[in-house]
Amino acid sequence: MDQKKSVPSQHVANLKKAVSRMKSGSLTLLEVLVVATVLFGISLFVVDWAFKALIHNRTEVAVPDLRRKSAMASLELLSQKNLALRKEGEEFDSSVPVGAVIRQVPVPGTVVREGKIVRVWFSQGGEAVFAPNLVGLPLRSAELLLRQSQLLLGEVSESYSLTNEKGSVMSQDPLPDESLNKNAMISVVVSAGQPPSGIILMPDLTQKTVDEAQLWASQAKAQLVVTDDTASLFPNGTVLSQKPRPDTVVTKDSRVEISVSRRKDAGQSSGAEMRRIHYEVAQGSSQSQIRITVLDQAGEREVFNGLRAPGSKIDLSVPRGGPAKVRIFVNGMLVEERELP
Repeated sequence: MDQKKSVPSQHVANLKKAVSRMKSGSLTLLEVLVVATVLFGISLFVVDWAFKALIHNRTEVAVPDLRRKSAMASLELLSQKNLALRKEGEEFDSSVPVGAVIRQVPVPGTVVREGKIVRVWFSQGGEAVFAPNLVGLPLRSAELLLRQSQLLLGEVSESYSLTNEKGSVMSQDPLPDESLNKNAMISVVVSAGQPPSGIILMPDLTQKTVDEAQLWASQAKAQLVVTDDTASLFPNGTVLSQKPRPDTVVTKDSRVEISVSRRKDAGQSSGAEMRRIHYEVAQGSSQSQIRITVLDQAGEREVFNGLRAPGSKIDLSVPRGGPAKVRIFVNGMLVEERELP
């Protein structure tokens, strides 16, 4: 090891002698070539040393298990570890859904440095496929998508809706991304449009204030049960969740349960600076399922999940804290990730 380390020092000494002779004009052509070779060798040594130092400064992480995961799910897992993905090929495997990872290199649990490329092979299918996300699509488009996924349209039922366009899919069974046998049936509920007079539907109260929820319950003569959430990120009094779900038929004296943000520090932080999250749904022919999460030191938390029409705008507010990212999913796919200002 000491001998290897001394090689550059010997080159430098020889180089100094050569430079001295060059000044005196006594350096031959052969010696000039030797000097150039020494300089090239020293350059390679310096570059190699710097490259190794850069690599060894990266954090070590464990490779996640990507097997039986879809491409989007695999990318999300790897991004959390600052790792990259490269598709190496496809293989037939009847036990793994089409588009899911069959195998990977390095194998799960291997400790590598950040920036490492994980090579994967995807399944070309067999008897197992993933259920596509049909929510928000017109019935005809949903049926075509099922055929492309080697699945069949099952029972079709209708339900009134306050937010879903008439003829669009409101829900499905089985749910998106479930592993199914080829030619399995998926049943859907399709919007019948706005309800007629006399039928009351449960509105979407999430992100609204508790005062708005209480006003609606009073008008609908429903029994409102409020549960406080003191660990919420949202401003005090914001409705976080509800039961029953939006578009459910409710009657007089129906029990409606909501969870409301009741931050313990609300009294001290009422004037605290808030982070704004703004997103505009892309134009199109059908509604999209929008899911928004915030990722910070405390982990990843969902702050919005709902159907929105093309071109609609979503504006949220969360308290300012440490460094954080916002992730936006459209119909189950991650379409945007950005730092929160």
